[in-house]
Amino acid sequence: MTEQKATNVTWHEGEVTRAERGQLLGQKGATIWFTGLSGSGKSTIAVALEKVLHERGHLAYRLDGDNIRLGINKNLGFTAEDRAENIRRIGEIAKLYVDTGVIVLSSFVSPYCADRDVVRALHAEAGMDFIEVYVEVPLEEAEKRDPKGLYKKARAGLIKNFTGISDPYEAPEAPELVLHTAEMSLQQEVEAVLALLAARGIIKS
Repeated sequence: MTEQKATNVTWHEGEVTRAERGQLLGQKGATIWFTGLSGSGKSTIAVALEKVLHERGHLAYRLDGDNIRLGINKNLGFTAEDRAENIRRIGEIAKLYVDTGVIVLSSFVSPYCADRDVVRALHAEAGMDFIEVYVEVPLEEAEKRDPKGLYKKARAGLIKNFTGISDPYEAPEAPELVLHTAEMSLQQEVEAVLALLAARGIIKS
């Protein structure tokens, strides 16, 4: 866990509770954490899910790997240490959204179990729902898709520390949901997540 460097700071409680904010929105805030290889379909699923949730009257917001690295985490690279800090920051951002009652759709390769466990622990300590969704795809299928041409560059040695090629990917041991994206349609994947959200009481069925 990251060391607390600032001193003489105290959390300032407000007079509106998380439950009251969720009641206003008609939902329960939660973080849906999509993890998987580059090209697995994490962002595609999150985009489609956000649209369906919006159409059903639910407030959701996507936190996407590339988008975050173009902003708040623009100073981080892809070493193991930078990846850990990248995921830690995202976990803290997700918590803030969840506290407002928003359903957070986080799409990150997040290759290391320990880093994902840190985010899970952050949510557990705050009494928040954290749902890990493993978007599973065989490496050969991800390389075949290669929507950004990253695997081709990694194979050519133009990208260092690339997950699945020069860096490992540690699959979740006990995710709340596994989506076999090479075998499922996008609609099936979205419906599977929606069913889980309803079962967990995050949205109404």
